[in-house]
Amino acid sequence: MMLPKESPAVLMVGNFAQAGPVYGSVGHELAAKLESAGWYVLRTSYHQTRILKVMDMLRTSWRARNRFEVAHVELYSGPAFLWGEAVCKVLRWLGKPYVIALHGGNLPNFALKHAQRVHTLLRSAVAVISPSPYLQKTFIGSRPDVQLMPNALDLSSYPGRLRKRARPRMIWLRAFRAMYAPETAVASLARVVPEHPAACLTMIGPDRKDGSLERTMALARELGVYDRISFITGIPKSEVGAYLDQADIFLNTSTVDNTPVSVVEALACGLCVVSTNVGGMPHLLREGQDGMLVPPRDAIAMSSAITRVVADDGLAAKLSRNALLRATDYDWSNVLPRWNHLLLSARGNNRVSSSEKVSREPLA
Repeated sequence: MMLPKESPAVLMVGNFAQAGPVYGSVGHELAAKLESAGWYVLRTSYHQTRILKVMDMLRTSWRARNRFEVAHVELYSGPAFLWGEAVCKVLRWLGKPYVIALHGGNLPNFALKHAQRVHTLLRSAVAVISPSPYLQKTFIGSRPDVQLMPNALDLSSYPGRLRKRARPRMIWLRAFRAMYAPETAVASLARVVPEHPAACLTMIGPDRKDGSLERTMALARELGVYDRISFITGIPKSEVGAYLDQADIFLNTSTVDNTPVSVVEALACGLCVVSTNVGGMPHLLREGQDGMLVPPRDAIAMSSAITRVVADDGLAAKLSRNALLRATDYDWSNVLPRWNHLLLSARGNNRVSSSEKVSREPLA
């Protein structure tokens, strides 16, 4: 898609604090892709502390007002909703158009408790996008025109390998955090071992310091499978594909979810996915076709699904083949042109006087 000769400018408002070589956020990767497509991109915020993050977002939105024409604001539930709400208020004062990007499997629950605030905020945006049909359908009452925009990835970075059979080599890739129930993966492994003595599990993810990592390790010792598990709390983003390729079965144990990038990465590698059926997962995976879906915190059901995949070569091959096909919908080559079109259209809704010059000079 051809862009105007003068680079369009966008302000990206989200959590860039964790963006880096190990775990880059969705917004971080989108910002880099937009720059490669010719956009001038401003980012906020890199602060870890909540109050500093909010202050930086508000300050940047105001002080950089002559340096961007449209804003992209990530919207999450809980305390993170506050900075999205506050930044959008400043953008309205400035007459700047903004696109709201819905994130997080817990956002629907938050909206039930704060229906009017969420409704008002979504109605104020030029456009609202969702990475999954789950959130799209949830918020159709506030915005009937919520647009579907998948979380994208570079398929070329992932070794897409067809599994004609699945060995009991499993991998789990998520943050060690209570809502992702990492203990379920350990309990499932313990139930698989008697039938498959070679079963093993790799667990990769940052420690969110809520005690989940310690509880998971303690359970592994209690169930006698600690020596079968590799605990890794950080790998470079560039190596995710290589780690996934070493396994045949991907476990997603979350209790709240939307469309996690980690699951899409597993699909891109051709892994057989066994996931909880929460949130947006039934929209991402067709049961028995693209993956196996089980109830949350149910190690019996998850271990049963694992043993089915290992025992049935035809099922494993079907899941792997369909996973590779499903992943093509999420390649940046398909998604980036849609982002270009969306942001350029939103930019055209700018209510700021056309005589106001957009500067590219650094902030003082």
